[in-house]
Formats: sequence, C-alpha cells, structure tokens
Amino acid sequence: MKSVLKVAGMYKSIDVRKVQSAIASNEGVIASEVALDKKEVTIIYNDVVTNLDDIIDKIEDMGYTVI
Repeated sequence: MKSVLKVAGMYKSIDVRKVQSAIASNEGVIASEVALDKKEVTIIYNDVVTNLDDIIDKIEDMGYTVI
C-alpha cells in the first residue's frame, strides 16, 4: 500500500529524521520518503502487518500533526 501524508511542524532536517524514525518504528513499513519543502511523507507499507492509523499515531506521538 502507498500513502502520501501532509505533516505540519516539519521545518528542519532534524524534523525529517524524527518523522522517518517514527515511520520506521512500525513493523511492515517497506519504505518512506520525506519531502521537507512540500511537508509531505510518502510511505509504502504492508497493510497486512500495519495500517495507516498506526503510522499516523507514531508521527503524532513525536509532536507533529498529520493533516
């Protein structure tokens, strides 16, 4: 499954690393790419193992808002 999320609160490269870390902590995530300039995250994941709500929760637990 592929999803693109808008994430508010990302301003610097450290934010990119935090968001990537939050995404990677979900078992079933295959790949992710963060576009800081667009404030977007593209995620490819196995929807049998994880779901988008779990991924969003991890991002929001890091202090960011998924729009």
